[in-house]
Amino acid sequence: MKKLRCYISLEKEEKWLNEMRSRGWELDGKHTKYEFRKNPPNNTIIKIDYRNFKSKDDFQNYITLFNDFGWKHIAGTKTSGKQYFKKTDERDGDDIFSDVSSNAERYKKLSTMWLSMAACYIPIFISLVTTKTIGINEVLNPKLLYYTPGLWQRTGTSFFTAFLIETPFAMMRGYFWLIFLCLIILYTIFALKARIYYQKTNPKNQI
Repeated sequence: MKKLRCYISLEKEEKWLNEMRSRGWELDGKHTKYEFRKNPPNNTIIKIDYRNFKSKDDFQNYITLFNDFGWKHIAGTKTSGKQYFKKTDERDGDDIFSDVSSNAERYKKLSTMWLSMAACYIPIFISLVTTKTIGINEVLNPKLLYYTPGLWQRTGTSFFTAFLIETPFAMMRGYFWLIFLCLIILYTIFALKARIYYQKTNPKNQI
C-alpha cells in the first residue's frame, strides 16, 4: 500500500507511522509516497532523524552506528534528508536521541533545507521579472494571451472550440511563473514552521 502525505512536524509523522504499524501496516520504504507492507500489529517503535551525507561511506557508518544501538534503518538515502528507523532491541530506550538538543537539531536542519530550496527559485523568479517575461499587461488583460486570429469575434461552437483548445497554452504562456512564486512561498512557510518547532524543542529556549 502507498500513501501520500506531507509533514513538517517530525513528531506528528512518527505518531502517524506508529499508528499505521499498530493497525498492521509497517513502513517499508519512503520516496515520494510512503510504502507500507502488511504485517501483524506489533510494538515496534519508528523514529525519524534528519541528516544528509556527502559520501556513501559516511552514510553507511551512520546506519551501522544506529544498528549497533538497536535501531534498524528502514527508509531514506544519503541525500533524502529524512532517515527512518525502527527499534529492534527491546533493551534500548524508546528514542534514538541521547539528549533533547539532538532532537531539536533535526528541525534546524529541516528549516535550512526548506530555505535553500526556496532560495533556488528566487533567482529564476527575479530573472523572469527583469527580462519582462512576466507581462503586466497580459496579467491584467488575459485576452492578450490568446493568439488565435479573430478569436474574440467568433461566436457559438467556433468560439468555444478554439477557446477551449488554446486556453491551456494561454495559461502556460501567461501564468507559468506562478509555479515558481508558489514554490518560494510554500518552501518559506515550511522553513518558518520547522524553525518554530526548533525553537519549541530547543532546551536553551525552555530555561
